[in-house]
Amino acid sequence: MRLRLLAAATAAALATIALPASSAQASHAWGSYHWARTANPFTLKLDNNVTSAWTSYLNEASADWTTSTVLNTTVVNGSFGSKTSCTPTTGHVEVCNASYGSTGWLGIASISITTGNHISSAFVKVNDTYFVQAQYNTPAYRRLVMCQEVGHTFGLGHQDENQTNPNLGSCMDYSRDPDGPPSNEHPNSHDYSQLVSIYSHLDTFNTPTAAPAAGNSAAWGRLVEGRHGQGVSAYVRESGRGNYTVTHVFWAS
Repeated sequence: MRLRLLAAATAAALATIALPASSAQASHAWGSYHWARTANPFTLKLDNNVTSAWTSYLNEASADWTTSTVLNTTVVNGSFGSKTSCTPTTGHVEVCNASYGSTGWLGIASISITTGNHISSAFVKVNDTYFVQAQYNTPAYRRLVMCQEVGHTFGLGHQDENQTNPNLGSCMDYSRDPDGPPSNEHPNSHDYSQLVSIYSHLDTFNTPTAAPAAGNSAAWGRLVEGRHGQGVSAYVRESGRGNYTVTHVFWAS
């Protein structure tokens, strides 16, 4: 029952993102997920486990999101050895790339949740199986996917999930034309406003340890939003004692 209620709440929150652009921009928080912290701005470490083909895009995404008034990000050396598992360190966002195979997804973001709705760790994966293909191997697509997946780890959802709608000028807009015009390669003012809304309150603690996130589709758990293998979708996996993992997937088709 708890999982069913959780799934319903998550689906409802994400469903608001898929409204037409004028309504979708009203709020694009990913549920009520956020990092627990006692002061703003707070700093998140983005652990760099990517190859040189992705380093500049990770650095650019970090600089873009640090423009926010409520959070800063800093890129640090990766803290683990396996790009396949990409297991996150508590309090960090692990960022990885590898040829993960014909999974159907360009990028995924996964957040581990503890004590209700607080993010304790996260990971981002970008799939080189697709980014070596001419369709996706462009600076615009790399910027879009890296910026969007990192944005999810802060508690942001999509501004719009209809890929045929005109671009909104935000990397949190699901798009098949990332360089536009307008370009969907960077955050826009509404993304920064949404972060202010998400982090408008302070917590009485900083996010504690939670169970590490799973790294493959079989372990993502239950589908709670979208369709497997198409567009964007979300999954929930419970790990006991009030901890669970939410995974957001950006499919290649």
